[in-house]
Amino acid sequence: MKGPDASHTGLERSNPDTGDQHCGTLYVVSTPIGNLEDITLRALDVLKRVAVIAAENVGHTRGLCEHYGLKKRLTSYHQHNQRRKTPELVSTLKSGKDVALVTDAGTPGISDPGALLTQQAVREGIKLVPIPGASAAIAALSVSGLPAERFVFLGFLPSKQGRRKTALTELIYEQRTMVFFEAPHRLIAMLSDTMEILGDRQLVMVREMTKVFEEIRRGPVSEILSDLTPERIRGEFTLVLAGKEKEKVAPLDHQVMRRMESLLAADTMSVKEIAVAISHEKKLAYRRVYKACLARKKALGI
Repeated sequence: MKGPDASHTGLERSNPDTGDQHCGTLYVVSTPIGNLEDITLRALDVLKRVAVIAAENVGHTRGLCEHYGLKKRLTSYHQHNQRRKTPELVSTLKSGKDVALVTDAGTPGISDPGALLTQQAVREGIKLVPIPGASAAIAALSVSGLPAERFVFLGFLPSKQGRRKTALTELIYEQRTMVFFEAPHRLIAMLSDTMEILGDRQLVMVREMTKVFEEIRRGPVSEILSDLTPERIRGEFTLVLAGKEKEKVAPLDHQVMRRMESLLAADTMSVKEIAVAISHEKKLAYRRVYKACLARKKALGI
């Protein structure tokens, strides 16, 4: 399938079908999660052209801009001023000026305040354009060695232990690979609670990704916990945790299967009624018998 034109920067004005044609465009721009070279040419082009860059940390983003020779107007946009600044930025966009939204690292709106601005832009009919790039969650998952066909991103768990344990309890039966962010000062408490509630699962801990002291550790939660010395609890952490393994259910024995086939052949009871009868007779879980009964009925063509 043909991809998008490589020369397209996404800096065209909105058209009537995608929002107010007199409004500017809000560009959601991914920036490096560590190594400054991990930024796309398109992202640099957008940052160069927009009227203003809304940054989670102005000083941090100014360093990125200076590295690439960009002299831009920066304005702060973070969790402490987002409710006050969102109307200001929306006003800028509605005046016809383009705005770039960036976070300290990675893709805006993922475990940071950027989501509030994008939501308001959608409500106001302002065109949004994603400028994809680095993502700590995806980068960690890609090197984890754990199943990545299906996964769930959970960001930061609650900081208070009670709420954190409740959140973990809700994940006991989650079979998908799980990706978390965690702060250094909460890392041991979070992993201890994980060990207690979810058990000693396989864990991949990625620290200071793409930076000079990048570290990737793999092993059971207990092993990684035991090796967490103070000098290793520094920097940014992304955790990739194995999901719950599917329980292996032994097939029903021949006697049960013959009884099931006999009742199916008689055609006097529904599948549900057969499952109830056999589960009571043989002291087996109803759902297990019901699923086996459905499968056997299909196989026999009844």
